[in-house]
Amino acid sequence: MKKLLATLPLLLVINLLQAQTVCTLESRKLLDQELSKLSTEKGKHETIQEWVIEIGKDFLGTPYVEKTLEIPGPEQLVINLQGVDCTTFLESVVTLARMTEMDEISFERFEKELEKIRYRAGKNIGYPSRLHYFTEWIVDNQKKGVLKDITAEIGGITYPNRPSFMSENPKYYSQLSDPGNVEKIKEAEAEISKYSYSFIPKEQIQSLEKGIQSGDLIAITTPMANLDVVHVGFAISQNGRIHLLHASSKNKAVEISALPLHEYLATNRGQSGIMVARLSGN
Repeated sequence: MKKLLATLPLLLVINLLQAQTVCTLESRKLLDQELSKLSTEKGKHETIQEWVIEIGKDFLGTPYVEKTLEIPGPEQLVINLQGVDCTTFLESVVTLARMTEMDEISFERFEKELEKIRYRAGKNIGYPSRLHYFTEWIVDNQKKGVLKDITAEIGGITYPNRPSFMSENPKYYSQLSDPGNVEKIKEAEAEISKYSYSFIPKEQIQSLEKGIQSGDLIAITTPMANLDVVHVGFAISQNGRIHLLHASSKNKAVEISALPLHEYLATNRGQSGIMVARLSGN
């Protein structure tokens, strides 16, 4: 995948199949390359977690780019494999892994599966329908049968989760210049606060990491009262320890953390612990 990133067309955007889908030609080329690879590897892995790790590694070195989903105009399903942030990296890998396990490998299926996991109830009906807070992303995708939040099962403890950062800071989001969108985000925040959540404090990760498997989804929580999750990625086993496969804002690329997960969080005051979710097999 890295070899195709030398020349990136910045402005050439095409509408693909649906009016609500946009993708650069280079991203389409990268996606087609990955789909072709996966089509030749049917039956290679027994679990969706194994597919997550293989596909995630295919993204190693992909540049970290912020706000690729924030394009002008009505909300559209953005497919961008040229540059990813932590969430779009996770969503792309999950989508590809689900397709591969279902043995339905095509661009059209990628569109449908990506929309399913990115939007509330699986349908893009505008900017507020996107699952902006990752705790809601977990809850909504658990309802859809995509995954299971296993944080409490492996030793997590309950914590209050009442995010309000977006509605309190509309200046950071161009789409929230529309008061109607702000009101809908407030409604979503109120719904999020109704659920019960668990997390593993970072001081306890090392003692509990035996319950985490390679390919599990890791959501890193924050002590900020008005925000829930500040980073996401995948658990990956390295030399008997759990590390993080993620799109790093610090190192500006998809990478595997040099430090085990508990050490990765240890010195970061903005990170309080983790939530863990496991994808459901078909």
